[in-house]
Amino acid sequence: MKTRKDQFSFKLCCLTILSILTTSATNAAIVYDKDGNTVDVSGKLIAKGKYAFSGDNSHKDAGFAGVNVNGQTKIDDDLTGYGFWEYRAYQNTAAYGQATETRQAFAGVKSKSVGSIDYGRSNGILYDAESFTDVAPSHSAMTWGGNYNDNFMTSRANSVLTYRSPKSAGPAKGLNYGVQYQSKNEYGDVKTSNGTGIGISLGYDIGNGISLIGAYSDSNRTHDQKADGLGDKAQAWASGIKYDNTKIYLATVYAQTQNTTRTGSSGSAGFAKQTENFEAIAQYKFDSGFRPSLGYVQTRGKDLAASGTFTGGDADLAKFAEVGVAYFFNPKFKVYADYYFNLLDKDSTYVRSVGGMNGSADVLALNASYYF
Repeated sequence: MKTRKDQFSFKLCCLTILSILTTSATNAAIVYDKDGNTVDVSGKLIAKGKYAFSGDNSHKDAGFAGVNVNGQTKIDDDLTGYGFWEYRAYQNTAAYGQATETRQAFAGVKSKSVGSIDYGRSNGILYDAESFTDVAPSHSAMTWGGNYNDNFMTSRANSVLTYRSPKSAGPAKGLNYGVQYQSKNEYGDVKTSNGTGIGISLGYDIGNGISLIGAYSDSNRTHDQKADGLGDKAQAWASGIKYDNTKIYLATVYAQTQNTTRTGSSGSAGFAKQTENFEAIAQYKFDSGFRPSLGYVQTRGKDLAASGTFTGGDADLAKFAEVGVAYFFNPKFKVYADYYFNLLDKDSTYVRSVGGMNGSADVLALNASYYF
């Protein structure tokens, strides 16, 4: 068993490696380039505070340092091997309790004519759709997709084999698709475990800044997950459309999930039998560097289990408006303020008994970000 001192030493070692990589990347994005092999480093340093406004107001530090390492090796004229690692270290608690995590880590091969295939920890295929609206300064991807990691194929996930199509030409120009297979993962926690699953996504860039996306996943549930009586499968589908002309950004996503979405203020109140989700966001980028953002999100649970004074049925799991503004001093440094207007009915029996997905308070996020 590792002692507290051993755990601290391990984290210190990780942070030292992070520091070395960060220092190198500050001077040059490409840290190695020889004989067809390249390694480049990028990342960000984030100072962030979240202020919740409810019966008793609270503040939480949410800052972190993140680093990305991307490597490639030329195999032949068409084939390239690659690997990617994304690491993050948080500073939201006292030193001994600070967390670190590998967010993504995968390796694979890619071909201009065939496409790419990789395996490891990476974004689930359903995030292809959720990414359309996950562009708010802070408050987006907070319900069915992106809110919890290791939630089948809705966000970052382990043990995924992912194929991505090459760029299409001719009549199929603008068409892209992906196929993903996920192996079974049992972590002793029903919230983060999953059975084997498969997912697909299909996107089409129409042109003039307009893009369409659709994604679907079908996963087996583990033995422990099926103990809730909701069935053998966890399924989800999503569709979205966006318009992006570099200045104006408009996007909307609609999704449905079955036995997939975690409920309660901490995601520990079981899976929702079914959810319907609607998201929309609008942004405008001024030449001065200001980028205001306005979003709306609603996730409604269907045929929910009874709990406390909630007798079961339908209820809003999350409902909020996002209003924020970011200011880019230059491509390397920005600040933002983003406000989460919680629109849940705080007096409803569901919110009182189970809690909203993101609580029931309004939240202000303030941030300063440096990118390298």
